Amino acid sequence: MGAGTSPADRAASESGPATEGAAPEPETADAATGAGGTGTDASDASAAGEATGARRARRFSLTRDTARPEGGGRAAAGDAPAPARQWPLLAVLCMAGAGLLIVAADPFDEAFRIGTILIGVALVVGAILRLVVRSVGMLAVRSRFTDLVTYGLLGVLIVMLSLMAQPKPWLDIPFLEDAVHFTVR
Repeated sequence: MGAGTSPADRAASESGPATEGAAPEPETADAATGAGGTGTDASDASAAGEATGARRARRFSLTRDTARPEGGGRAAAGDAPAPARQWPLLAVLCMAGAGLLIVAADPFDEAFRIGTILIGVALVVGAILRLVVRSVGMLAVRSRFTDLVTYGLLGVLIVMLSLMAQPKPWLDIPFLEDAVHFTVR
C-alpha cells in the first residue's frame, strides 16, 4: 500500500477480488441498523454495515455537495474564453486595481483620495452588477442579497472615508467630528 491509501482501500484489497467486482448493496435503514422484522441476523447486519462503512470511508466529507451561489453561473456562453465568461469580476478587479495603482504611484496631488474613491466605486459597481446581471460568474460569492449588502456597504464606506480623509477633507460631516471628539477626549 502506498501513501494516500485509505483504510477502506486496504480492507477491500485484503478481502480479495470477489468483493471488488461485486455490485454495491443498496443502503437502507434496516440494513444499517440491523433492525426490522425481516429475520436478518446480526452477522448479516454487521457485514452490510462494514460494506456501507467502507463505501463511506472512501469519500470522507462533512458535506455531500456545495451549492452554487444564486446567479453564480457563467456570465457568457460556455464556449467563450475564460476572461469573457468572467467579465463582471474582471471589470470590478480592473477598477480596484487601477485605484490601487493610483494610490501606489502617487502621480498627482490628492492621488490617495482619487485612488481610494475608485476602489470604493469598484465595489459599488460590483453590487450594481450583482443586482442587474442575472449570471455574474465568480462575482457571486454568497446569496444575491448578501453580496449586494456586502459590496454596496463596503463600497459606500470606502468612498465616504476617502472623502473625509485628512488633510483638507472634501466632505465635512459635523456630527461625525463631534462623535470623534467625544470618544477621543
